[in-house]
Amino acid sequence: MLRLLFFAGISLLLLASCQRKTSGAITGKSDTELQAIADELAHKYILTDGHVDLPYRLRIQNFRMTKEFIGIPIETDKGDFDYVRAKKGGLDAPFMSIYIPASYQLDGGAKVFADTLIDMVYGITEAHPDKFAIAKTPSDVKGQFKKGLISLPMGMENGAPIEKDLANLKHFKERGISYITLTHSKDNQICDSSYDTTGTWNGLSPFGRQVVAEMNNVGIMVDISHVSDSTFYQVMALSKAPCIASHSSVRHFTPGFERNMNDDMIKLLGEKDGVIQINFGSNFLDGNIAKQRDVLRAKLMEELAAKNLGSRDEAAKPIIEAFEKANPSVYSDVQMVANHIDRVVKIAGIDHVGLGSDYDGVGDSLPTGLKDVSKYPNLIFELLKRGYSEDDIAKICYKNVFRVWDKVLKVAG
Repeated sequence: MLRLLFFAGISLLLLASCQRKTSGAITGKSDTELQAIADELAHKYILTDGHVDLPYRLRIQNFRMTKEFIGIPIETDKGDFDYVRAKKGGLDAPFMSIYIPASYQLDGGAKVFADTLIDMVYGITEAHPDKFAIAKTPSDVKGQFKKGLISLPMGMENGAPIEKDLANLKHFKERGISYITLTHSKDNQICDSSYDTTGTWNGLSPFGRQVVAEMNNVGIMVDISHVSDSTFYQVMALSKAPCIASHSSVRHFTPGFERNMNDDMIKLLGEKDGVIQINFGSNFLDGNIAKQRDVLRAKLMEELAAKNLGSRDEAAKPIIEAFEKANPSVYSDVQMVANHIDRVVKIAGIDHVGLGSDYDGVGDSLPTGLKDVSKYPNLIFELLKRGYSEDDIAKICYKNVFRVWDKVLKVAG
């Protein structure tokens, strides 16, 4: 633990010298005053988050269109997102992740499953038209923001539902899909994954190149989160429109973790007018914490294996609870999220960073100070303390992503 604190302290000291100070920085305010300003800005500007996994969370909890299901997005103690907490945090446009597990690209049914999750998002807006609305463009979000509605744009996490038919891109565009993460945890028919080791295509497949071109044609943002490095560079060379990383962080802080983006990739993404949206998961934020969590996980698995138990076995529950109590998890914090933003700004500029929390998608690894969607003002407060201006905050909250989104629609004509 002391070693972790030492490295964290060194990291903060090194970053202190590059903290942003602009002519528009808010100075001469106490922390209490800055916190109040942060809360005000979170509600003054549209706040978009590139990746919230609510639909899949509801799906795996087996909720249907019943009163019980309809009530879940309003107020609940489950998960990271609901209407009440989103309003408190100033969240106006969370991209609903239409997440497709890799098993569907192996066993089939990916397109049908995707449509089921999209139906669920539509169901939320139909059940609560006074609170939620589907958004297919930045203009939709802006109009709904003025009405006090939370917009629900959608992004598809894993291009497996395209299957092998480019016509499906138009189908999903018409249904409201505004970005597609080309793959997820395994290589698929489009490209290689950062989590896989097979290198099936050494980047994009021949079909994947057609997919990127057709996404440009129909106006769907290309999302390079989850893809291999070789895939990223090929997409940058091929795409006629800027791209996003909807929920990725900076590899500088997590050496060897290919799921995050290295400095060269961030620089190139910026040069191509794209945006990286920072993931809040502790494993994405701090490599030292990720290592410690891996050690604890391995230790628990050994303990269960010695008793011939799997982690999902009923008899394993009390053992897991006792282990977690004796070995509490270590978390990153809101300051580390700001560190990632600082580094992107240093490399690519203020116009190329946004927020992509992965709420409801990273389990219990969320950082201290950002445990659910009510906490965005804590991050804005930290950025204000570091000298970010009100205009900077607006860019991070929505302007950068909306610029890319509008440009993608313009390229599509």
